[in-house]
Formats: sequence, structure tokens, C-alpha cells
Amino acid sequence: MSAVGTASDSVVLSGLARALVQHQLLRPDQAIGLHRKIEGTSAKFVDELVGSGTLPAIQLARFASDTFGLPLMDLGALDVAAIPAELIDRKLLVESRILPLLKRGNRLTVLLSDPTDLQAIDRVKFQAQATVDPIVVEHDKLLKAIEKLGASAAEQVTSLAEGDFSDIQLEDGEAVPAPAEDTSDIDDAPIVRYLQKVLLDAINGGASDIHFEPYEKYYRIRYRIDGELREISQPPLAIKEKLASRIKVISKLDISEKRVPQDGRMKLVMSAQRAIDFRVSTLPTLFGEKIVMRILDPSSAKLGIDALGYDPDQKEALLSAVSRPYGMVLVTGPTGSGKTVSLYTCLNILNKPGTNISTAEDPAEINLPGVNQVNVNDKAGLSFSAALKSFLRQDPDVIMVGEIRDLETADIAIKAAQTGHMVLSTLHTNDAPTTLTRMMNMGIAPFNIASSVILITAQRLARRLCTCKQPTEIDEQALLAAGFKEADLDGSWTPYRPVGCERCAGGGYKGRVGIYQVMPITEEIQRLILAGGNAMDIAAQAKREGVSDLRTSGLKKVRQGHTSIEEVLGVTNE
Repeated sequence: MSAVGTASDSVVLSGLARALVQHQLLRPDQAIGLHRKIEGTSAKFVDELVGSGTLPAIQLARFASDTFGLPLMDLGALDVAAIPAELIDRKLLVESRILPLLKRGNRLTVLLSDPTDLQAIDRVKFQAQATVDPIVVEHDKLLKAIEKLGASAAEQVTSLAEGDFSDIQLEDGEAVPAPAEDTSDIDDAPIVRYLQKVLLDAINGGASDIHFEPYEKYYRIRYRIDGELREISQPPLAIKEKLASRIKVISKLDISEKRVPQDGRMKLVMSAQRAIDFRVSTLPTLFGEKIVMRILDPSSAKLGIDALGYDPDQKEALLSAVSRPYGMVLVTGPTGSGKTVSLYTCLNILNKPGTNISTAEDPAEINLPGVNQVNVNDKAGLSFSAALKSFLRQDPDVIMVGEIRDLETADIAIKAAQTGHMVLSTLHTNDAPTTLTRMMNMGIAPFNIASSVILITAQRLARRLCTCKQPTEIDEQALLAAGFKEADLDGSWTPYRPVGCERCAGGGYKGRVGIYQVMPITEEIQRLILAGGNAMDIAAQAKREGVSDLRTSGLKKVRQGHTSIEEVLGVTNE
């Protein structure tokens, strides 16, 4: 610390104090009095200066910036969660009142409020092994940011969390309590708490997946929220092995096997009324095991069909189809389009005491009491087709097949639909009409398709606009090119654009809304199938019968203000 003694008072003034006295922003006796107050404590001069109200933080920041020729930044405009706090030791971060902002090569940009505290700057420089480039920020905001980072997930790695996880219990896939707290190695306690924090943050943030990714120079954790991956933390690279081992133990995986992919399950018991399941997948990469955890919240299956976003006519058609005593209902779409939630919602509607429901899944994602769920296991010989054959000897009313992958499975499912069973399943196709041609290409006879399939719904998930959305003007030609008709542009509605606020973390979107194409198999479409019609013929007939394609359904959501036109164009770009 740059300092000078005062002979009369034998008090050593800091460089900042001397500068303030020289510029007549502080009287000498004020500076001496502030220094005396912090003698024998860990407080710094700037803490007392701002904390006592002697000088406002904003005035001090502007003075330091002007006097010492350093840039000034508003820390309030920065996402504190994105600050790479791990670049500086936690203890040093608190003691020095310095936050790292960015490191490039051997240069580290830091945020501070007292650029004359050379001792603190030198300690940071030594630990980071980098040249320090300071930026001045307001002291009160700096302290709040440091305090906030102290409660972040990154801190959990280096010290036991202050948060209370006493009601949280990690369990394995068979609901057998795992030794979360009774670890023999006390060094693993921070890893246990850190993992719990990551899982809780993901659940509270509405994430669908968690990615643990090791690289050569760093380790990162990302959440998939509303369909987009967001980096949330870069914990120390040294914890990657312990974190991977912890996840594998809870998921009942082989912790000694790191050369081949593994799949498992685990459970986070939130309370007596709520437990969240996780599907765990490991993958060996160049620098360690990448782990992806899919969050399976049973409450998503109980949202009800109204929460999924079907239009009234689509909802009526779907409910009419699943309430029939026999036939096949297919849900199609790419991975991550919400097919599983749609299927489970239908199962939840059909799940009554007088109905026998059996499902074959790979694996069963959501536990539904009252439904007989079977995990297929190809290695053990329990394939989809084998499970289906067994179901037919179990007196079922409703059968759900996770996915029709081959001709044998499709053949058995169709025969089940023809012999008095309601069959629900999924296929990976772009839209409803192409599903029928895909089944023909698999080798299924057109007659069997026409006599068994009663409805096909194709779907996508678009990000829902946050409440901070604002009206926007879009060129009429652009709207027509997107698929709107002249009659739609009557001025009765306004398109909205994403803005960004605290609620949506600046992204402009919060949650997702379903876009659907619900196509009942009518007599005319059956005739086309029997005649060997292609997907274009079937799509044209469906359009004549009033079935909206995915783009048209998406544009309805734009008119209703649920999403933006850019989002619809993105998810229905075929």
C-alpha cells in the first residue's frame, strides 16, 4: 500500500486518502479519523469511507477513475453469475475487495474500487500469474457482488455450503438411500453439497438437462433451459474426477469403468410430496467423462392437456381419438419436441381404476402410479417387440410403446390396435403426413395402416415470449413470406419481439409453447393410403379437411402473442 506518515498523528494514510485530501474532498482530520476506526480490524479505508457515508460510492468511483486515469464501469449492468470468480482464491477475493472480470493470455482484467491498494493488487497478480488491468467500480456494488458470489455454486467446491440441504436426499434409481452425507472421506463433503446445489439450481431454473463437460484447460457445467444451452459455472478442473465418481455412485454405474458409455438413473427427493428423477448418461471424451443428466419431473405429466398449448379443435380431436376403445395414435417430432410429455398426458387421462395400462420404454422417463411400466433391455432380450408380445398376454386396455423402431415392433403394435387395444407410440418424422409414408417404407402394408391408425399429431416446442415483450413492426411482405394470408393482416393483432428482463435472465423468452399438427385419419385419407398416395397427396387432403400444418399453427401462436415470428420460422423450417 502506498502511504505517507503524518508526523503529528503518526497515522499512515493510504494512497486514496492522500489523493482525496489533496483534491479537498476530505479534510486531513477526517482521513485520520477514518483510518483510526479501522485500526486493528480487517476493514479497509474504502470500506469505512463509503460505509460511514463520508463520500458516496459513485462520487468516489468517478474521482478514482479521473484521478488515476482508469476506465469506469457500472457493475450493476453486469451479470454477477457470469464473473469467473474461480480465477482468484475465495479468501483473497474477499480480503482484497477485487473481482476478476476477464483473463486473456497473461493479462487479467479486474474490478476494484481502490486503485491505490497496491498490496492487494500485487497479491492478485502473484496468484493469477498475470499482469493486472484494473477497472474502477462503485464500492457498494463491488461488496454486494462479492457477497453474492459467496453464495454461488462455485464456492461450494472450496468450502462447505452455508445453505441448508438437510431436507434434500439423493437416491439411486431403485430409491435406495445413497450415502450422501456419510462419506468416509471428509474431502468429498464439498463435492456432495456442490452437486446438490447444481441439481437444485437446475430444477429451480426450469432446466431440462445438465451437462458436465471436461476440457483440457477448464471444466464447465451447462443447463438446457427452454431448449437452449447456457453455461452456468466453470468449477475447478481438479474436481472433475470426484464429481463424475459421485454421480456414477448415486446412479448405480461402474465407477471403475471410464472407457465405455454408461446409462443410469438417480433420484432427488425434495420432500415427502415431491421427488425428481434424473436419467444419467456418461460418455468418455479426450479429457474425461462427459455426463449429461436429463431431468424428469413427474409433475410435467400432470399439467393437463390445456397446459400443452393445443388449439380447441386440436384438443377435441386428440381427446376423441384416445378415448376410443381401440386404434393407434402416433406422436411425431424430433428429439426434444415434447413427445414424451404429450404421451404421458394422454396416459394420465386414461389412467383410471378400470383401465389396464402397460408401457414399454427405453427407459421409462416418468413414473406414473397405476401404470405398468417396463424398461426395454435389448442385451437381456427384452426388446420393444418382446415386451409387446408379453403385454398382449396381460389383458391390456391401453399399450404405450416408447418408439416404433423396426418392422417387427410396428407389426405387433398394429395387430394390437386391430384387436381391441388402444396403442400410443412415437415416430421420428417431420410432420403427420410423412409419418404414414414412413410406415409404408418400413414395410407395413397400406391396409394395416389404414385400418389401425386413427390420429397422428406432429409437434414442435417454441420458446414463449416473456412478459417483458414489446410490440414490433414487421414488413407486410415479410409476414406474407412467412405464411400469413392477406386476410390475416387486418390490423386486429400485433406481433411482439423479445426484450429481456430479470425474470427471463435477459433472453426475452421464458418457458415454451407447443406447436401442433393434429391429423385425424379420415375415410378420404384412408383411401389415399390404400391407393399408395405419397405424403404430398395426404398433406393436400388434410389441408382440404381443415388440418393446420405446423407453420400455420405456429403463426397462430404469433397472432396470439405467445411467441415471436423468428422463433416460429426457426422451429418449423423444414
